[in-house]
Amino acid sequence: MLYLLLGSALLAGYFWLNGRRFPVLGRREWRVVSAAAALVAFTAAAWSGVRGVWGPTIVLAITGLWFAASARKTDAGGARPPPPQSRMSAEEARRILGVGEGASREEIQAAYTRLMRAVHPDKGGTAGLAAQLNAARDRLLKP
Repeated sequence: MLYLLLGSALLAGYFWLNGRRFPVLGRREWRVVSAAAALVAFTAAAWSGVRGVWGPTIVLAITGLWFAASARKTDAGGARPPPPQSRMSAEEARRILGVGEGASREEIQAAYTRLMRAVHPDKGGTAGLAAQLNAARDRLLKP
């Protein structure tokens, strides 16, 4: 048990010092694994505390607290995706709006209005879809 705890602590310390999480775990998966590890550490701490072995009890309790705190952390930037880095091509903008290559300004605006009514965030759509429609309209209407 002591070797397992020591190995886990060394592995966690390695990733903590490098400033990154386990490479195969994303943020959501890490939260689940971290919460499960906290539960296991607290259970083991209670078991060793009942047996009267206080050294491992303290270490396991501190490890459980660390895992529990790690599971509660949230990203500082929130859930918003970063803005797109590249400009949208005219072909992609026409495909998003569903208009042909020779579409007039009125046709582009009508397609934009029709689609925006369906995907506007106030009507149950998402901000990302509305932003794509805005970018497509701006790409086709602005020179």
